[in-house]
Amino acid sequence: MSDKKEPAFSYHLSLITYHFLTVSETSAKAAPQRPKNGAQGEPAVLPSWFIDLVRPVGQGLSRLLWKIRYRGLENVPQSGGLIIASNHQTYIDPFWIGFPISRPLRFLAWSEIFDWPVVGKLSQLFGAWPLEIERSDPTAIRRSLQWLRDGGAIVIFPEGEREFSDGHLRKFKPGAARLALETGVPILPVTIRGGNRVWPRGKSFPRFARVEIIYHPPIQLTHQDNEETRHAARRETQRLADIIKGVNSE
Repeated sequence: MSDKKEPAFSYHLSLITYHFLTVSETSAKAAPQRPKNGAQGEPAVLPSWFIDLVRPVGQGLSRLLWKIRYRGLENVPQSGGLIIASNHQTYIDPFWIGFPISRPLRFLAWSEIFDWPVVGKLSQLFGAWPLEIERSDPTAIRRSLQWLRDGGAIVIFPEGEREFSDGHLRKFKPGAARLALETGVPILPVTIRGGNRVWPRGKSFPRFARVEIIYHPPIQLTHQDNEETRHAARRETQRLADIIKGVNSE
């Protein structure tokens, strides 16, 4: 079993943690205002009607190939700012999570994938935003904060990379919790089960195996008395990990 870091498509989602903690909150709050769900300078994405057509096709293929089962969809808020935080088992995770959710989603991805043929353009068209990982990226942070404050939903994988091949979770990073505390939006914990058997680390292509996606009730993160945001984020990150791991270990 290899622990080598990988440039996974969604691995760099949670590197928002580093940038969020290094970009000043003053800078983030000074972000220019833009029309609701109309992100100024936002990369072009496919129209909602087209993505809505793709959703049932994706679900159908997932049921055919992986017997995918969804639980707790009634817990998904249909409006309002939302952070969807999940464990990370395969490169397919963002699509599995997003197929049954009928609202616009965004997620952060390593900026270099946008230079890859086909993959880069498709990533952008389906809602990925570039994130510079070699240096501070205030643009990505401001864009995420504004999207959440305007009622949008963002998918984040707090582990930062795919799990171990046996399905054991990696340590969660506090980026998702920090964003939730800063914006006041809830977090929707999601557990993916069986994905580690579909596409284990070290394998070039996915396999056939059963997959289950569980959407837990949303949680609202809070500060304790006189608690700094940094400390609150670490504490709430552990609570988030416990929720996701509690089901994943069954």
